[in-house]
Amino acid sequence: MRLFESTKESRRSTRVSLEVSIDVEDEASKETITGITQVVNLHGALVRTTRPLKRRSEIYVTVYITGKKSRARVVHVADENPLKAGIELEMPQNIWGVSLAPDDWDEVEQHH
Repeated sequence: MRLFESTKESRRSTRVSLEVSIDVEDEASKETITGITQVVNLHGALVRTTRPLKRRSEIYVTVYITGKKSRARVVHVADENPLKAGIELEMPQNIWGVSLAPDDWDEVEQHH
């Protein structure tokens, strides 16, 4: 089984509009790119970065406001804007600092 499963059910938890500053480190090149989230959920985020991310790249995401980090994978890069990408976290978790998280976030976190 692959480390990350990408399926059509990519919205497994409620999405929340949230802009937080992030650093994205490419696992292969060790290059760090700054960015900001647009939409987050327990499973990942839609992000904007200062340089394009490569689809299927293994990355580490660090959220400034929480100091939390997670391994992730780039699952989508927008054709119309290569600086917009969808990322999937290795493990579902609230690294984003959403304090009033939707009910289904608690439910998902209890299963992992």
